[in-house]
Amino acid sequence: MATGALDAPRVRTRPPAWSDAVRRAAPLLPAVAVVALLAVPAPPAGDGSAGSGSVADAASAVLVLHCLVRVLRSRARPLTRTAALLLGLPVLGVTVASLTADDPAATLPGLARYLQIFVLVPAALLLLIRDRRDFRLVAGSVVVLALAQGAVGVTQYLTGTGASYQGEDIRAVGTFGPTDVMGMATVVAYGLIISVGYALGSGAEAPRGQRTLALGCAALLCVPLLLSFSRGAWIATAVALALQLALSGVRRAVVVTLTATALGVVLVGGLGVGSQMITERFDSIAQVADAPDQSVTDRYTMWAAATDMWRERPVTGVGLKGFPAYRDHHASLALSSASDTSGAGMGFQRQPLLSPHNMYLLVLSEQGLLGIVAFAGSWAGLLVCAVHRVRLYGARRSGTGAECGLVVTGLLVWQLVDFGYADIGGPSTVLTAVMLGLAAWWALSRRRHRSGEAAAGRRVGPA
Repeated sequence: MATGALDAPRVRTRPPAWSDAVRRAAPLLPAVAVVALLAVPAPPAGDGSAGSGSVADAASAVLVLHCLVRVLRSRARPLTRTAALLLGLPVLGVTVASLTADDPAATLPGLARYLQIFVLVPAALLLLIRDRRDFRLVAGSVVVLALAQGAVGVTQYLTGTGASYQGEDIRAVGTFGPTDVMGMATVVAYGLIISVGYALGSGAEAPRGQRTLALGCAALLCVPLLLSFSRGAWIATAVALALQLALSGVRRAVVVTLTATALGVVLVGGLGVGSQMITERFDSIAQVADAPDQSVTDRYTMWAAATDMWRERPVTGVGLKGFPAYRDHHASLALSSASDTSGAGMGFQRQPLLSPHNMYLLVLSEQGLLGIVAFAGSWAGLLVCAVHRVRLYGARRSGTGAECGLVVTGLLVWQLVDFGYADIGGPSTVLTAVMLGLAAWWALSRRRHRSGEAAAGRRVGPA
């Protein structure tokens, strides 16, 4: 009996590349699921406002539990002191505001929402993201969602099936519906900023075609952002892109600015992409003080009411979810009882004005000085750490994680500017938590340099 075949050494076969990719991406699949499920339409709340209980919110709970199990199994200290401080600061404000409210039990949904968006989901992503490839996976899923929502939004504009705007059903809102008109604008703006960050920060070690693909995505996403008719999103995006350009270098900033200007002229002037209405919307930004429309008047009135609530209870505010109950007592007669919404598959309905549409004033009115200091300290600390790491790793050089730094700083600045015109609420809010998780990884994770990449002459960002 021949034994040569039995005695021959066994050759260990290497798993296929796709198997390695799936195994590596497995810990991040719950995070990708949160982003993907935002494409599922969420029904509005019973009072006509944008509902917040969606399948994406349920997926975010699974994400947090998944992270908790991994942390308990590893038995390692999960967060640095700085990370624990910055992510834990919001807990102080919301807890005190909940305990000092007139009806503490009624504040529990608001307490859970704040913890979900600003503490739990960001901390989970901070712990799950291991390196730039993981970062690229989550950020890339946001871009894919933005492209899908943008495609729906452009179709709504072209076919007249969007949300109502100036008597026509042309406002691009994606799958979020007329009760969450900022939903698609937020998603598209995130995708645009991520794409620009990768286009500006891609170095020689980047995958082939990454910069071209990122520029193409950015160009495509400009169209649905314009068709969202969201002035706050436009302003926040302009500020964020200006910062990204400034960090990438003066010469590149000039080239990109000229290219973007030419593209805008072609889209709006040459092709007539909503040129008249977009121009009118842009002009209305400068008219908010001289001849404001009713939406601006309502916003100013609610801002004044929120400030008055804070003066009444300066330290702890009126309590979580307390703004609607105190609104009519502090608002002037100029305030409308609700805003009109229709279109995008829904009939006419009145949407109640339950918040001041300014995150800073919402926190100030409901949580007082204690809450605003805690939240502002957390956000400012996150931004300072992110910018510091951009400078530390040399955002102007290739191979140093420049794209991650540019993406994060752009996203953070966009959100902090947009909070001046909007607040949390609606199904799209969970994406803010994902954004904060990406920012937390870049700004707060422990730095590690891999020996293999160092030997290849490449420097890496946080891992």
